[in-house]
Amino acid sequence: MRLTIALLLSSVMFLGAEVSAHEVSPSIADFTVSDGESGGELVIQLRLNLEAFVAGIDLDGVVDTNDTAQSDDYDDLRHLSPAVMGQRLSAAWPSLRNGFDLRVGAVTVPLELVGGDVGAVGDVELPRSTLLNLTADLPAGAQAISFGWDKRFGTIVLRQNGVKQGYTGYLTGGQRSPEIALAGGDKKSGWQVFTQYIPVGFDHILPKGLDHILFVLGLFFLSIRLRPLFWQISAFTLAHTVTLALGAMGWVTVSPAVVEPLIAASIVYVAVENILTSQLNPWRPIVIFGFGLLHGLGFASVLGEFGIPDDQFFAALIAFNIGVEFGQITVIALAFLAVGVWFRYKPWYRARVSVPASVVIAAVGAFWVVERVFL
Repeated sequence: MRLTIALLLSSVMFLGAEVSAHEVSPSIADFTVSDGESGGELVIQLRLNLEAFVAGIDLDGVVDTNDTAQSDDYDDLRHLSPAVMGQRLSAAWPSLRNGFDLRVGAVTVPLELVGGDVGAVGDVELPRSTLLNLTADLPAGAQAISFGWDKRFGTIVLRQNGVKQGYTGYLTGGQRSPEIALAGGDKKSGWQVFTQYIPVGFDHILPKGLDHILFVLGLFFLSIRLRPLFWQISAFTLAHTVTLALGAMGWVTVSPAVVEPLIAASIVYVAVENILTSQLNPWRPIVIFGFGLLHGLGFASVLGEFGIPDDQFFAALIAFNIGVEFGQITVIALAFLAVGVWFRYKPWYRARVSVPASVVIAAVGAFWVVERVFL
């Protein structure tokens, strides 16, 4: 029993070490084809976190750049002016270009960097967005292309503009797009978008949604009975569904500098209340509903990074939310299998499992509040 509890608490403490759940975001590539002297010119506008690329961070599966060997270099790059960062880009481009793989059939077509726009130095605790302009001369008679890049570059959203029924794809690190017709017509169906964004939502909880994981665990440790958990999860789900939709549509916008500390404070609240009481107080579902509104805004900011086409927005939105729910249910199921199924009816469950776990969760949440407000 003690070993199981120790493993659980160690897992929670490990989650606490991952102090920034939203730092790594996907790159977005918008491409068009214009007439050229031969087969046409492909133009790509690529939005990315340039500092991570220049620092040489392997973004495949990374949740927080602070946990990489290049984190110090990455943080230093964030402080550089756009002009100096542009110089670093020019020096790094020959190496970065080797990671791009644009093909027409079996023929590899090189991409050239023709310009870029490095964002101004702002809040260095947040990623800075850079826009790169890339071009490629396509061979005569080219009808379709496929695109891929090195696995270490992480996830990319690939979008075709300037044609009807243009392609939009979400490619994980190392994944190659299918053949994309330059004339258009490869737009994904609503069902394809739906199935694609369920794992995106799930991934935002497991493994990347570390603050949301701790919040859900805080709900789990209130009581061994299912009824309190049901009411809490229902209130949380309803609330974050509302603000996820409103935020993703741009109707409600709140700065992450406000939302993120409040999300951390919500973790502290549920954990401290677990320590003080073992019963579901009448006001707790209401408070959790309010916290759910905050978490929904956090989800919306993530979904907004993926550049969903307007006419497929609701399919992606619903699928993302379903993925989030699957992730939350998985967290509860794993917690139940780890401790609930074995110990929940033991007279010492609350004193030896629920309260100690809640203390650790509260401590991690409090650290996040301080870090996100003052550090």
